[in-house]
Amino acid sequence: MTGTPAFSPSVLYIDDDAGIRRLAARALERRGYRMTLAETGAEGVVKAAAERFDLIAVDHYMPGMDGLETLEALRRLPETPPVVYVTGSEEGRIAVAALKAGAADYVVKTVGDDFFDLLAASFEQVRARALLEQEKASAEADLRASNARLEALLGEVNHRVANSLQLVSAMVRLQASALTDPSAREALEDTQRRIQAIAQVHRRLYTSNDVESVDMQEYLGALVDELAETWSTEALPRALRLAAEPIRLPTDRAVSLGVIVTELVTNACKYAYPASGGEVRVALQRIDDDVFLLAVEDDGCGLPEDATPRGTGLGTKLIRAMAQSLQSIVEYDSAHAGVRVTLRAAVR
Repeated sequence: MTGTPAFSPSVLYIDDDAGIRRLAARALERRGYRMTLAETGAEGVVKAAAERFDLIAVDHYMPGMDGLETLEALRRLPETPPVVYVTGSEEGRIAVAALKAGAADYVVKTVGDDFFDLLAASFEQVRARALLEQEKASAEADLRASNARLEALLGEVNHRVANSLQLVSAMVRLQASALTDPSAREALEDTQRRIQAIAQVHRRLYTSNDVESVDMQEYLGALVDELAETWSTEALPRALRLAAEPIRLPTDRAVSLGVIVTELVTNACKYAYPASGGEVRVALQRIDDDVFLLAVEDDGCGLPEDATPRGTGLGTKLIRAMAQSLQSIVEYDSAHAGVRVTLRAAVR
């Protein structure tokens, strides 16, 4: 005989045999179950709809509505409890059909207490599985809720960072406009562009569904548009072209790449076409699943013969530092007519 359950589960037992119903009620109540009986499948479905049960047992052979039809009707109810199907000893095909239809287990009906021992043991196993499934579902729901809270918090952090960087950028712009020294003003304007490149990353993060990675096609599109507005004038037009695949990069790698693009495009706009307009092209493509290639090129006057950095040299140092953070280096194509700079790096 199986042990008594720790609490008294409620069971709906559906069977057209009055004698079996009475025996099942006595035997299972002795084992700690609270029994409700139904004579037909239709009566059982009505009772299951009106009252919440922990378990239901359904006999196969019943007039009017057999066990499989009853099981189908029970499964249409909201929050149907686990169902144990009762079959004859030679009815494996029916048992398989019941399991496919949604029964949690089946028990072969026999004469004597062995049947009720098996039924009680099945009840305990089914209840244990149901509890595990409920706990799993609850844990998954808690995890989803926790992840949603963390994503919302991270989105808020990115929003505030973007706003703070925007404020710093505005302060730098005001400071630059107040200076009379052209070199100092130009240095602050370069700093403002670098801040904007980083702010764009955080802006993308809090306005997208993914708070941990950045769509580089969208990000570089916005960044190149901003640089075009800065550098292209009627007197010296700069056509900035972007061809980027929709590659997603983690936040830190997106920041590094954004700073590199800002510096390379700025250098091209400053030095490639000193007396006329021209085109600067930015391309980002995936080489394979793990590696991307960045290329920035122009058709201008090329690098100086001694290859020494122009200006303060800070941009060159930033490019080198950002490339190192990507575990990569920038390479200059000496065969290109103007300047062509490439960088290969891992996606993650």
